[in-house]
Amino acid sequence: MRFTIEHTTTYNYARPVDLACHMLHLLPRELPYQKIVGSELIGDPVAARRTDARDHFGNHVCWLFLDVPHPRFSVSLHAEVEVEFPPPPDPETTPAWEIVATARDGGPDAWQAAEFVFQSPMVAADPEVAAYVAQSFPPGRKVLVGVIDLLDRIRRDFKFQSGVTTIATPVGKVLAQKAGVCQDFSHLAISGLRSLGIPARYVSGYIRTRPPPGQVRRRGSDQSHAWVGVWLGAEHGWVDVDPTNNLIVHDEHVVLGWGRDYGDLSPVRGIILGGGKHTLSVSVDLEAV
Repeated sequence: MRFTIEHTTTYNYARPVDLACHMLHLLPRELPYQKIVGSELIGDPVAARRTDARDHFGNHVCWLFLDVPHPRFSVSLHAEVEVEFPPPPDPETTPAWEIVATARDGGPDAWQAAEFVFQSPMVAADPEVAAYVAQSFPPGRKVLVGVIDLLDRIRRDFKFQSGVTTIATPVGKVLAQKAGVCQDFSHLAISGLRSLGIPARYVSGYIRTRPPPGQVRRRGSDQSHAWVGVWLGAEHGWVDVDPTNNLIVHDEHVVLGWGRDYGDLSPVRGIILGGGKHTLSVSVDLEAV
């Protein structure tokens, strides 16, 4: 599947900003199953200096340095991406979750998976969340069978509702109110999986805006989307799952990058001198070619 991506973020300031430095996680990640056909990142005003690099997790990161007064700052991504996720394994062929826990089954990537077992700044351990997720993982259950059961429960138990949380809402509050958005559901699932010792990472990206004919529109479209990567052991590696839409990621998602939680992948983060209060607008469109 080939997609075009248009993502524009705009800040309007009450007073001109004198100096600014912005860190951007906006360029999609090149992967064995995701090819970047072309991409362009445009800032307005034009940066005095731009630096591109990779972060700890291998995601593309860009720094823009602005040294002219500006009442408005916008940054736009234009990209074309080919995506073909590998089919997931048969859930019954995956190992028991206890074997996967803490990545102790070994394998060349187990060291990388192990760093996603621990708490992170936005995904704290919560005993009630741990108990909720543990219901899907009785002793000996195959790990992907448990994950699928958890996805189904989150879809049934939680309401997708904007405005009831912020990105900093604790997972315990999300569980208590049974409502939130894709970042909340992903953080909740990650917290519970890590409490069991199952490595889980936060994946940021985009989901198809317009569904194929006759199919239901995906929740979380028209904005950046978030889902969860789960380690299934050395034989099967990572599989991405979408708690918001109760599915294993296949052909409707584009990966921007991954990290411990949202904080590792904030699309635009920066330091400014001046500006006062500001308003923010974000426009995202993912279209199949």
